[in-house]
Amino acid sequence: MKILLDANISWKLVNKLKPIFGECAHVDLIGIEVPADDIDIWNYALNNGYIIITKDNDFVDLLEINGFPPKVVLLKTGNNNSQALMELLINVKPMIDDLEENNYGLIEIVK
Repeated sequence: MKILLDANISWKLVNKLKPIFGECAHVDLIGIEVPADDIDIWNYALNNGYIIITKDNDFVDLLEINGFPPKVVLLKTGNNNSQALMELLINVKPMIDDLEENNYGLIEIVK
């Protein structure tokens, strides 16, 4: 699995999530302009096979317009520290696995 963390999620989680998810990248570290436009992030994920993990509803709009891939995990968790987000993502990994393997493009994680 390949996950791409949006700018609204700490880049510090990349190395912590790699052992769990396989490949993990952060939008600030992939070589696109910072701050990146949502469409640039979308296209990068599309062209490189990533699932986007974000707190940004704009990716839901892009999904509705363009369909999928890429697939999107929308975190509706409010303000959480990095540790809490890491634990949440680890706990919902089975849901993200299901997203990757099945024919739908979005899951919303509400906490």
